[in-house]
Amino acid sequence: MRRDRLFLAATLTAIFSADLYFILLPKLRSVGQGSGHFCSCGPDNLTLPRHGGLATPQLSNWTSLLPLDYAMSEPTDGGSKLGRLFAHPLYNIQTPVLEPEERLLQVEQLMEYYRRKVSRWERHMKLYIEAAAASNITVTEREMTVDPDASWLKFHLGINRYALYSRDDPAIPQLLKEMQSMMVVSADYTQDEKALKGACDCTQVVKPSGHHLKLALKMQNFAKAMFKPMRQQRDEETPEDFFYFVDFQRHNAEIAAFHLDRILDFRRVPPVAGRLVNVSGEVLQVTHNEDLRAVFFTSPANNTCFFAKCLYVCKTEYAVCGSPDLLEGSLSAYLPGLSIAPRISIPNPWIRSYTFTGREEWEVNPFFCDTIKQLYPYNSGNRLLNIIDMSIFDFLTSNMDRHHYEIFTKFGDEGFLLHLDNARGFGKHSQDEMSILAPLSQCCMIKRSTLLRLQLLARPEYRLSDVMRESLQGDPLHPILTEPHLLALDRRLQKVLRVVQRCVRRLGEDEVITKDFVKSTARPQAATEVQKVR
Repeated sequence: MRRDRLFLAATLTAIFSADLYFILLPKLRSVGQGSGHFCSCGPDNLTLPRHGGLATPQLSNWTSLLPLDYAMSEPTDGGSKLGRLFAHPLYNIQTPVLEPEERLLQVEQLMEYYRRKVSRWERHMKLYIEAAAASNITVTEREMTVDPDASWLKFHLGINRYALYSRDDPAIPQLLKEMQSMMVVSADYTQDEKALKGACDCTQVVKPSGHHLKLALKMQNFAKAMFKPMRQQRDEETPEDFFYFVDFQRHNAEIAAFHLDRILDFRRVPPVAGRLVNVSGEVLQVTHNEDLRAVFFTSPANNTCFFAKCLYVCKTEYAVCGSPDLLEGSLSAYLPGLSIAPRISIPNPWIRSYTFTGREEWEVNPFFCDTIKQLYPYNSGNRLLNIIDMSIFDFLTSNMDRHHYEIFTKFGDEGFLLHLDNARGFGKHSQDEMSILAPLSQCCMIKRSTLLRLQLLARPEYRLSDVMRESLQGDPLHPILTEPHLLALDRRLQKVLRVVQRCVRRLGEDEVITKDFVKSTARPQAATEVQKVR
């Protein structure tokens, strides 16, 4: 009897050992290889599996594929990190030849539009000068011309279905430079503020966009830019008791958001440059709007100040002041007019409640994305992936105010999302609002190209804070961000990568990472490598 028990025990041990060696151990090895040995040991281990066979949804973009380790080539020379970043193959993607319908505007169409605008301006100025002469008011007359080679016109003509501008478009740096010194010939309220007519309801928790202090400036070459004045010092953080929907609008956040958008290679933020504006000579003396003239005053310190005309902020304590006339702010290049390039504004599925106590469904339902994936236009194409791109961008800037997004109607459902109005970013460097990443964490999807660039920017050779610091040094108002805000970018980037890691662990790489256009022109052998990974 005892011998039988020993025999049975020996048999079971042999079976278990064989099972462990031939079945369980190979499975554990394959899991280890497929997962890239994920580890939460530190930031240097935040890498994703180097595996090429990814599931491909029906996307409108190219579907060529580079191996994930393609983003890991290390620079061998010193010098500019920003220059090395933009020279990297991931930033030299081959774009297809654009068909006419893939461009937002055609040259003749745009020039005819602005010829009519110039004629309208000349008629308006003639009437204004006559009225001023009748009142014994002297008006300086400035000739307006539209140069076909103007950088802002080239910017408008460069907009296509994939981005606002191409990576190597020389018109963009030229436009940024010119916006710093263009002669201002007219200043006025923006259209949304004009629509309010100064009648704002003080009982509203969320005030309409027109109440913010911003101006539309028209330049002598007919360029147009939105001016947002400095409201907060760079080293000030948003007060803890402030709700996101009553936070300050920061001019430096607009500037920094443009540079970050370019570094992430989204190219969905219009060009923004900092500028010192003479509020007397470049706003008060050139405006034809009597309502705008009426909100200017001289402070006890003999500084020229002005305030918004909305009733609940039309007080001197809400004013912004020059020193004594110079006031720094951001200038954002206008997009083409809605009459020639219509856009639509669409509510963000992950919109916040904008109340003191309410919560939206996505804030209480972790499976909210499953519902969104069934709804048009998020059930096919790029739209949901673009929403996730936008959430990553907003998380890095700490912008909680993305209640809507806009698209050009010409490009339909497959058009890119415009990342407009970023002034409520960079308010708190000491806090990371993880709820901004809800689209990523709930949907567990990300574009392969987006992930590759995030991985690249997490490496010391291309560290995000370093390339941002270098990029922002080109703005005349630098430093744009304080060092704590720059370092917060690195910290938040690691958190984005950790969210992706958790998704891959839970669902697998095939379900999480979707391939899009990543065919480089900077490395000819890439096509051969693509065939290998397939």
